[in-house]
Amino acid sequence: MEIFSNFPLWASLFAIVFAQLVKIPIQFIAMREFNPGLAFATGGMPSSHSAAVTALATGIGLQEGLGSNIFALACVFAIIVMFDSTGVRRQAGEQAIMLNQLLKDFSHFVEEARLWNSKAEYQKREELKELLGHQPIEVFFGGLTGILLTIVLHTLLF
Repeated sequence: MEIFSNFPLWASLFAIVFAQLVKIPIQFIAMREFNPGLAFATGGMPSSHSAAVTALATGIGLQEGLGSNIFALACVFAIIVMFDSTGVRRQAGEQAIMLNQLLKDFSHFVEEARLWNSKAEYQKREELKELLGHQPIEVFFGGLTGILLTIVLHTLLF
């Protein structure tokens, strides 16, 4: 069973487990918050993705030599994974935060709309004065509506 003697593989797996487990005490020290679920979560300090790929490249470099083609492959792979984790994956996380906020804001808007008819006239007038400007979610959905309607119209007319 050669797999049990594959040092780069085991070094990478150990790096993943270690990086995931060490997130718990780091979070506790930094935020005074004990969250064992961090061991199974993505993101956070340190990156288990980066730990895994650098452990893999280092293990390969140690066994095969720094001049080997497989070490070059592992290094490029590690660079791509680390670049991706700080670029695309981080931006996806930022977008997820924004989408979650949009969903909360939309739910609040729906609840307020349901209560509108049960309000007294003076309450409606006061609230109308407050609605002269737009919330970011309103601007977002307004922009999205304009884009979608224009695409539909262009498709139908041209």
